[in-house]
Amino acid sequence: MKAPSAKKRRKELFMHGQTRVDNYYWLNNRKNSEVIKYLKRENKYTDFVLKDEKQLKKRLFQEIVGRIKQDDQSVPYKFNGYYYYERYEKESEYPVYCRRKNLEEAEEQVLLDEEKMAEDHPYYSICGFEVSLNNKLLSFGVDDVSRGLYTIYFKNLETGKLYDESIVDTAGEAVWANDNKTIFYTKKDVDSLRDNRIYKHLLGTDPATDVLIYEEKDEAFEVGIFKSKSQKYIIIESYSTLATEVRIIDADQPEDGISLFQEREEKHEYKVYHDRDEFYILTNWNAVNFRLMKTKNTATAKENWVEIVAHCDTVLIEYLDVFKNHLVVSERFDGLNRMRVISRKDNSEYFIEMDEQTYLSYTLDNNEIDTNKLRFEYSSLTTPDILYDYNMDTKEKEILKQREIVDSKFNSENYQAERFFVEGQGGVKIPISLVYKKGFQKNGKAPLLLYSYGSYGSSIDADFSSARLSLLNRGFVYAIAHVRGGEEMGRFWYEDGKLLKKKNTFTDFIDCGKYLIDNNYTSTEKLFAMGGSAGGLLMGAVLNMAPNLFKGVIAQVPFVDVVTTMLDDSIPLTTGEYDEWGNPNDKTYYDYILSYSPYDNVEKKDYPALLVTTGLHDSQVQYWEPAKWVAKLRELKTDNNILLLKTNMDAGHGGVSGRFESYRETALEYVFLLKIAGIKK
Repeated sequence: MKAPSAKKRRKELFMHGQTRVDNYYWLNNRKNSEVIKYLKRENKYTDFVLKDEKQLKKRLFQEIVGRIKQDDQSVPYKFNGYYYYERYEKESEYPVYCRRKNLEEAEEQVLLDEEKMAEDHPYYSICGFEVSLNNKLLSFGVDDVSRGLYTIYFKNLETGKLYDESIVDTAGEAVWANDNKTIFYTKKDVDSLRDNRIYKHLLGTDPATDVLIYEEKDEAFEVGIFKSKSQKYIIIESYSTLATEVRIIDADQPEDGISLFQEREEKHEYKVYHDRDEFYILTNWNAVNFRLMKTKNTATAKENWVEIVAHCDTVLIEYLDVFKNHLVVSERFDGLNRMRVISRKDNSEYFIEMDEQTYLSYTLDNNEIDTNKLRFEYSSLTTPDILYDYNMDTKEKEILKQREIVDSKFNSENYQAERFFVEGQGGVKIPISLVYKKGFQKNGKAPLLLYSYGSYGSSIDADFSSARLSLLNRGFVYAIAHVRGGEEMGRFWYEDGKLLKKKNTFTDFIDCGKYLIDNNYTSTEKLFAMGGSAGGLLMGAVLNMAPNLFKGVIAQVPFVDVVTTMLDDSIPLTTGEYDEWGNPNDKTYYDYILSYSPYDNVEKKDYPALLVTTGLHDSQVQYWEPAKWVAKLRELKTDNNILLLKTNMDAGHGGVSGRFESYRETALEYVFLLKIAGIKK
C-alpha cells in the first residue's frame, strides 16, 4: 500500500512583512468530508504498515490489561460522615461510585454506575462529583464527546432520581452552598473553550434563568470555583499562567455576594486555604519559589499577610494541606517531592522520610480537618503505588493498599532504578531518572526510550507503570529527562524553559540523549524518544535539530504548528498561552517561535522513524496540527523510514476513555518501538 499523500493547496500567511506558505492549511476543517477521508486513509496505512505485528499488538494489549486487577476497589475516604469509594466489576471499563455510612456494617449505596451510563458511548467521562452538605444531593458533569464541554446533572440520593434540569457547556464542576439548594458552576465559551463565567443556580429552577455572578473578561485568564476544606467559603479563582485573583463567597450566605480576596497583580500567583478564622496563602509575592503566609478572615489583602514558611532559593513550595493541629507543606527539593509537617501548636516541624533515590509522593483525599492522619501515595519506577495513612503525631505509617500487579512473574526486586545529573549547555545540571530490568549491561546495545515534557512548569516524576513492564521485560531501558520548562528543580527551571528561552528545553533533551549514548546506556541505532502535547512540540523540535540522534520517535497529540496556532485567537486556549510561548503578534516573539516551530522547519533531509497520534475531537491541540505536519514530512523527507499518523476518530486530547481501552493506544506505540528496534517477541 502506498503512503497517503495530501493535496497541496497554496495558502499564503502574512505577518511582520513576511509570507509563509502553508500548503496543507485546508486540513483545518473537520466538517470537510475530504479531510475525514484523508485521516481515514492514514489510519488504514498505519494498519497496513504494522500488519505483520497485528498479533504482537494483540498480545501486548492482553499482556498489559492482564496485569490489572479486574474486580478492584479504591480505599474509602471519609467526608462529612460518609465513606466514599469506587469499585470495578470484572471486565468493566468504568467504575461504580459508592458510599457507606460506616465501614463495618452499613449497606453500600450506589451513587452512580458509570459502566451502565457509558453504554453506547464511544467516549464517556464523569467529573465534578460533589455531594451537598446535608448528604442528600449529588451533582456531577458528563462529557460524551471528549471536547471538554460537560453537562451538569443533579441526583436525589434519597430517592435515586435525577432532577429534570441539566446545565450544558460547563467545566463539569459544581459547588454546593450550605443551604443545600444553591449551586455555583463554571460556564465555558463554546468556541474558545475558555472557562470564563461563574453562574448561580437554584435547584428546581430553569437553568435559563441562572444568574451570572462573575465574568472573566481578560482573555488571558480563566476562572474556576471550589469549596474550602472548612466548608465555610466558596472560592472563585481567576488565573493565567503568571497571575491569580481570588474572590470568596460565604457558603452560609450565598445571597450576600462576592468579596475580593486580593486584587490581581502582574506576575503574582497565590492560592488560598481556610480553617476557622484564618486563611493560609501560598504566594510568590517577593518569593520566586513561593512562601507560606496567613491572615485573618477579616483582613485578606496582602499587606495583612504574616509569613509562616519563608522563601528558599532551592525549595519550591507546591501545595498545602490544612489540619486542626498540623500543616503539611508539599515541596520539591533537588528535583524530588517531599512533605514537611508543621505543628500548629508550637511550629515544630519535620520531613516524612522516603526510601528510594527517585520516586513520586503526593497527598490525596485529606478531606477531614479534625484528624492527625495524613493520607498520601507513594510509588517509584520499581515500586507499584502504595497508599499510606501517616500519623503526624507518632510518625507511624500504615499501608492501606498497594496496587496489585496480576502477574506471577512480577517482582519489583527484578528491576533497577537510577537517578543522576547530566551537564547541559552553560553548565546546567539536568536530572535523569531511568529504570531497566536487572541483567542490563551498559554496552550500548540496549534499546532505550527517552521521555520528556518540559512546559508549563509541569514536572514529570518517576512513578510506576505496569504497562511499561512490557518494554522493560523485552530489554528496553526507560528514561525520563527532567528538562527545563518543568519545575523539577524549582521555579527558575520553568522560567529558563519558556518564552525566549524555550530552546533550552530542546537542547536539554538532546544533551540527555547524547549522554546516554556516550555512557553506553544505548546507541544512536537504539535510542527512541517520546513526548505528548507540549512534549510533542519537544519531539518535533529535536527532530529538526538533531534528526540523526534517534532511531525512532513517538509524538503523541503534538503541538507542532506553533506560529499559526498562536496567531489565531479563535482557536481554543490560544490567548491564555501567550505567557508560555509569547505573543507572535510581537515580532520578537514571532521570529523566535518561527525559528523552532516544528511544522515551519521541516526540511529536505533524513528523519528517523516516526509515529504520530491525534484525536479528531482534541480541544487542546487540534487534530490538523499533527495531520499537516505528517503531510509536510511526507512531502519533504528524503529517507525511507516509517512515518505513521493514527487519528482516533472518537476521542480528544486525552485519548479514549475507560480503564482498558486506552491501552490499545499503548500497545500500538509499543509495537512501533519493537518493530523499529527489531524485537519480534
